[in-house]
Amino acid sequence: MNISPHSFMDLLLIGSFILFMTAFAGVGLASMLVKEDTTDDYLVAGRGMNPALAALSAVSTWNSGYMFIGYIGFTFTMGYSIIWIGLGSMLGQIVAWAWLYKFIQQSAKDRGVRSLSSLVSDVTGSPEAKLAAILSVLFLAVYAAAQLTSGGKALYVMLGWSEVFGILIGFVLVVAYCYAGGIRASIWTDAAQSSVMIIGSSLLCYVALQEVGGFSGLHSGLAAENANLTSIVPADLSFGVSLWIFAFFLGGLSVAGQPQVVSRVMTLGTDQDRKTAMLWFFVWQTPFLLIMTLIGFASRVVFSGADFDPELSLPMLAMETLGPIWVGLILASIFAATMSTADSQVLACTAAFTDDVMPSISQDHKKTKIVTLVIAAFATAISIFGLYVPGGDSVFLLVVLAVYGLGSIFVPILIIRWAGYQPDTIHTMAMMLVAIFSVLLWSISGFGEDIFPSVPGMGAAFITHIVMNQLRSSDVSPLGRYELPNYRTLAVGAMVILAPVAAVETTYFISGPDSLESNGGPSGDWLVEGNFGSEQLSDGIEYVNDGETLAIDMHTDSVAGSENLNVVGVRVTLQYSEDESSSGFGCGIPGASNPDPDTITGTISNAENNGSSSGQNSGDGISSHLVEVEWFNESLIGNVSGVSKSDIIDGLEVGNSGLGPYILEISVTVETGGSPGCSNSDNGEEVEYLVELITLEYTIESA
Repeated sequence: MNISPHSFMDLLLIGSFILFMTAFAGVGLASMLVKEDTTDDYLVAGRGMNPALAALSAVSTWNSGYMFIGYIGFTFTMGYSIIWIGLGSMLGQIVAWAWLYKFIQQSAKDRGVRSLSSLVSDVTGSPEAKLAAILSVLFLAVYAAAQLTSGGKALYVMLGWSEVFGILIGFVLVVAYCYAGGIRASIWTDAAQSSVMIIGSSLLCYVALQEVGGFSGLHSGLAAENANLTSIVPADLSFGVSLWIFAFFLGGLSVAGQPQVVSRVMTLGTDQDRKTAMLWFFVWQTPFLLIMTLIGFASRVVFSGADFDPELSLPMLAMETLGPIWVGLILASIFAATMSTADSQVLACTAAFTDDVMPSISQDHKKTKIVTLVIAAFATAISIFGLYVPGGDSVFLLVVLAVYGLGSIFVPILIIRWAGYQPDTIHTMAMMLVAIFSVLLWSISGFGEDIFPSVPGMGAAFITHIVMNQLRSSDVSPLGRYELPNYRTLAVGAMVILAPVAAVETTYFISGPDSLESNGGPSGDWLVEGNFGSEQLSDGIEYVNDGETLAIDMHTDSVAGSENLNVVGVRVTLQYSEDESSSGFGCGIPGASNPDPDTITGTISNAENNGSSSGQNSGDGISSHLVEVEWFNESLIGNVSGVSKSDIIDGLEVGNSGLGPYILEISVTVETGGSPGCSNSDNGEEVEYLVELITLEYTIESA
């Protein structure tokens, strides 16, 4: 039996994927050899984890599917201004590791607690702890769903498997990791795949840079796409650039509010272990972040002419530039990372639920595992449901909602408790509820692209704290053991902060870039190759009576994957014959019974795009005509000069213009022939129709 080269490459890819996935799974399952059947070992690994392993796991858990899928998609969209999410977030994480994690580790060890939600009060299982646990479960389930979606997207691109199937595979692996060794299995697997992934991603970065012509080619390629992609600040921020950047700092600080990352800190035994883990964390994460950023830039240059999901950039780039064995390694690394991170989040949910919502089962190992199974199923349901909601499958948006939601809930409370302030139940619950509602309202307000929701979320929580303090205990400083500065000191501090902010905002207002969506990039000479295709939308046969108009409704939702198509036109083919009949004594005379041609008119409509055309039948055989409507700039196909690359893309990419409902109207106007002594009759015509969407894929190269 002969195997085609294409099939052989596919088999190599699948074999490589299975091999590395088996190796990663084996590392996690090996944790069974050293585990203890206690809930403490299951949830915090007995607080004796090696700092390097805990740090590598924290890097993987904190980034994971977000870094591989969501972050690269955001880099693809934003260009050089992505630098601020890296710098701002990194600074916030340094503050969290050096300051808040020390407080969290010591408090958790002194009280013997295993969940972040237990630290919002002095009593485990208190009302505020229960609320924090419930919110943790909800947001971590969304976060875990984002990981499952990441894995599903990676399998869809690289192996062609259904996203739902990939999500279900992820569910099985998550439960297996949890049941095998708890958090220890997750940490071991994270450390193994982190080590392998940085090797594979380094190779991918090197090959991708060679593909685009090195750093100079990368820069010129981005500039050709859109000049704003090479700007270090984004365009048209409604609230200015300062708050936009500050939101990323708070996003980094939010790492202290992520139960799945905090759980790694809780596995460490001493403060020195925390310091060692911190060093490992940033030594490992910094180059990894740089590599992922470069891959995102290269993806924008390589895939500039394709209409595809930016979050598929990394797996698409790997498929484009690497051999099947390396692609299998990268796919396995992505999938293992997302699954072990989802496992961590499910375990963090389990700890919050068993310690604070139902503390009566906190030491029951069997019931704890049942809680794990239920939460994993809940996250899987969210992930699958998100595939059918517009924007619900965006890994970046899901992660932003979860990270900033959890950060806004926990970080303000942890800060004031670190300062020595002891808020009561009402005070704590008010801060958490205001924070979460602020994040949700901001996320749906449409302002999320101008300022990420960490600013309104944490800002609302701190404002609530100050108001509650003044209303209920004004004799106590809102800063706990620290006194509020006097008005003079506050005024000087405000000036020190506002002066440089005002200078930055003035500069941004005067010389900031124009809209990223506008045309940009240098004009030049281009060779644009177009590949037209078609997708059947509807077909059928209908009898249309004389003088009537038949309306046929159809929708692009009936076409699988229509949301990923660049639909630039529609074509209708109408076929018909003549069924005119005759009767009378004179019909035998040659030509006496000849029919007259009927007129068949077709009109196709989709929103503002519509067209109409008529044809006539004849007495012999089948007649036909076409109705064709196109809504793209045909002059941009071939040799194109004097325009920018963005101009070409704007003229050939039609977005959602060709999607949605269509209406085909068919009308018939009958003419009867005949002669004296031969009467003809015709009631209408049978019309066969075929409706096809016209699709366009294209490539753009310098001429």
